[in-house]
Amino acid sequence: MLEIVNEHACFGGVQRFYRHDSREIGLPMRFSIFIPPQAEHGPVPALFYLAGLTCTEETFMIKAGAQRVAAELGLMLIAPDTSPRGAGVEGETANWDFGVGAGFYLDATQPEWSKHYRMYSYIHELRELVARELPVDAARIGIFGHSMGGHGALTMALKRPDVFRSVSAFAPIAAPSQCPWGVKAFSGYLGEDHAAWAQYDASLLMAQLKTPFPAGILIDQGLGDKFLQEQLYPEAFEAACATAAQPLTLRRHAGYDHGYYFISTFVEDHLRFHAKNLTA
Repeated sequence: MLEIVNEHACFGGVQRFYRHDSREIGLPMRFSIFIPPQAEHGPVPALFYLAGLTCTEETFMIKAGAQRVAAELGLMLIAPDTSPRGAGVEGETANWDFGVGAGFYLDATQPEWSKHYRMYSYIHELRELVARELPVDAARIGIFGHSMGGHGALTMALKRPDVFRSVSAFAPIAAPSQCPWGVKAFSGYLGEDHAAWAQYDASLLMAQLKTPFPAGILIDQGLGDKFLQEQLYPEAFEAACATAAQPLTLRRHAGYDHGYYFISTFVEDHLRFHAKNLTA
């Protein structure tokens, strides 16, 4: 059952924030959704946005400025929280890059984390829920995200291209098996089984595929991003796309950093990219 926490009229549509009891997480979860005015007349394509470390279901909707273009294009925007809240796992609030606010969009296998930290399965639960309860065209769903959420968007799309018809990312953690954020998260949630790590590494997944998204993948990366060299590895994903014969538009922007000024600058391009693919 969906509970509306609050709602606001926005560009002829409505911005809502919901709470519901999650089957996969085993706890209440929150998500936000922008419903465009076109939804009054029938189901519309939907675009999932996965946020990055420390963010919540509010971050994208408040900071990205995406609703105006989504209203024009008739796109529903859906943004889940980034982790369970209140799981009570010892140490889950000790670090900003692991635990609360840092679910990494995977299903944990380590005993202390596996009961509630199931964000990969939760995103699919949420997809099924909104398709059932809201005016979503379940055959036209795309996904994008930022940083940790860019990692999540890429991996979820590559694992289920039958579900997500379009994918893009802002400054994604593109090769988490190689970077400190990813190694920390994968070790904590998945243990030392590197075969399990590979199932959530976009560069490793892509290298095993053959043109999973013929219409292309869009990635924007700021060259002023302080995390670029140590954490993000876009060049690894670029090389994997070449191996997989996957069309990729990887745009590198001088001066732009890792934050929402960067995202808000290019979010319109991403919405139009997805709208084109989802209506083709």
